[in-house]
This record gives sequence, C-alpha cells and structure tokens, in this order.
Amino acid sequence: MSHGVSRVRQSPQDIEARRQKEASKIQEYLGLYNNVISKKIAKEWSQEAFDLTTQLIRANPELYTVWNYRRDILTNGLFPSKSTEEVNNILASELQLTFAALRQHPKVYWIWNHRRWCLENTPNGPGTEENGEPGTPNDPLGWKRSNWAKELAVCEKMLDADSRNFHAWSYRRYVVASSPDSRPLASELAFTLKKIESNFSNFSAWHQRSKILPALWESGDKTEQEVKDQELELVKQAFYTDPNDRSAWLYHRWLIGSGDDARILEREIAVVQELLDIEPDSKWCIEAIVHYKRLLLRHEAQDADKLRSDCVEGLRTLARVDPQRKRRYEELERSILGS
Repeated sequence: MSHGVSRVRQSPQDIEARRQKEASKIQEYLGLYNNVISKKIAKEWSQEAFDLTTQLIRANPELYTVWNYRRDILTNGLFPSKSTEEVNNILASELQLTFAALRQHPKVYWIWNHRRWCLENTPNGPGTEENGEPGTPNDPLGWKRSNWAKELAVCEKMLDADSRNFHAWSYRRYVVASSPDSRPLASELAFTLKKIESNFSNFSAWHQRSKILPALWESGDKTEQEVKDQELELVKQAFYTDPNDRSAWLYHRWLIGSGDDARILEREIAVVQELLDIEPDSKWCIEAIVHYKRLLLRHEAQDADKLRSDCVEGLRTLARVDPQRKRRYEELERSILGS
C-alpha cells in the first residue's frame, strides 16, 4: 500500500503488454522525429512537412530545432502563396496552438519564443489607408492590435495558474513594451500590486515593479522620492508578514539603492531594527542592517567606529545563524575592519 492506496499486483503478461506498448510509442515517436529532421535537412517547405512538425511539437514541445523548422516552412513555403488575410489567419492558429501547449508546458522557452515570432510577423491590415481610424475596418494595424490585445489576457491566465512563473512575467514585460497600443503604467503597477497582495513572496511581481517605476518617474507623473516612500511602506508590510522571505528584502534593497540619502538610510535601519527586536535571529533583518550601515559609513565620519563595530557584531551573528555562508561573512568583516 502506498499513500493509502492498495497496489494492484500485475501479472507477468500485463507487465510485458505494457512494456511492448511503451516500446511501440517510442518507435513511433522516433520515426516521426527522423522523418521531420530528414525533411528539414532536405529544406522541404511543404504543407505535409508543416503538419508533421505539428504532430512532433505536440508530442515534445521542447524541440527548439523543430520550432525553427516550422517557422522556416511558414516563411519559405506557405506564406509566399497566401494573401495577407490568410497569413494573419495562420498566425492566429499558431497562437492558439502555442496557448494550448503553454497550458501543459508553461515554462518551455521555445513556446513563448514562437508566440513572439507570430506577433512580430502579423501583417498590416485589414485596412489599407495609412490614416485609417483605429478600431474600424480601415485600421491598417487592426490585425496587429487584435493579436497584441489578447496577449495580456493570455499572460493573466498563465499568472493566475502560477503567479510566480517568470516566463509569463518576462513575456508580459515584452507585450507591454511592444504593443501598438501603449498600456498606462499605472494599470501595470496596479496589476503587480494585486499579485503581491495575494502573495508577498512573489519575487517576479516585485521585480516587475522595479521595471515599471523608473519609467513612471521619467514620465513626471510622480517624483522618485514620493513613490519610494510609498513603496517602502508597502515592502515594510511584506517583511513584517514574513521576515524570512527574501523577495521583499531584495526589493527593499533595490529601493535604497546606493544609499545616497543618509536620512532614508537611518530611517530604514530603525524600521528593520524594530523587526529584529521581535525576530532576533532573522538572517534577512541582520543582513539588511549590516548592508545599510556599511552604506551609512560613507556619510557618518564621526560615528564611523560605532558603525563598524555594529557591522562586525552583525556579521558574527550572521555566521552563527547562517553557518553555510560563514566564510562570506568573515570576508566582509575583514573588509570592514581594513577600511
């Protein structure tokens, strides 16, 4: 019995029958693979070859060579004889195929890459007028707008299934940056907040914010300091919820940056110290305080000895609570004492 389920004893005949069935599947797969590769070597761009690649990537979507061959068939064999509308329809079918594949294999690079290629090769149309009104039959970017607009929904579905899938987050950044219709930065920021609030441990969502915020500052909608103060309050909630989760601590360190503002450094050290008083063996609390006090050393010439002493004490505590990185902490201590 395994996990409360009784095992069914199989007869030698059943075992042999299963072995033969699996061997038959392997032979069938190898035959299909060899057939596709031979056609690729022969540079055959036919519909038959295209259909065979469909069978093969459904069996094994990690064969990047076959995805490359599939694109070669489309580019060299099928597209030249098609109208722009037919090309668009083929690419729409490719997007459907890859979405079905992603539902089963959400972390295969080559599926995501193929979606990018499909979007980037969507032809202009259906409108032909250069100044055609967006959203009307005269819009020359109508097909592009339609395909790109669906991609954010695809990303949301994939992130609903796994909110920390970095492939989906990376692809989302690509879609937001490349879409013909720009998405408001505030909307993207709100999306990441929703994901963070549902799970503070979502490193990818924190990382996404670090990519959006600089663009928001450049736009002039909000000042960098105004936004950072709000973000520091948000991240404080995160590491008070789980002091041992590194996602929020890494984002906190990104917000502090090179520590040019001594006032902010002192304030954040005090915030982290409050948490450390509650969680005295929290590795991330101690490491943050040591890091920020080392940054503060650049500003505080009068209190330099006290700051060095605090850093050394913190590093020795880290060597005790995190012995796997003991040598690293010892090296940092030597660099502090030698400075």
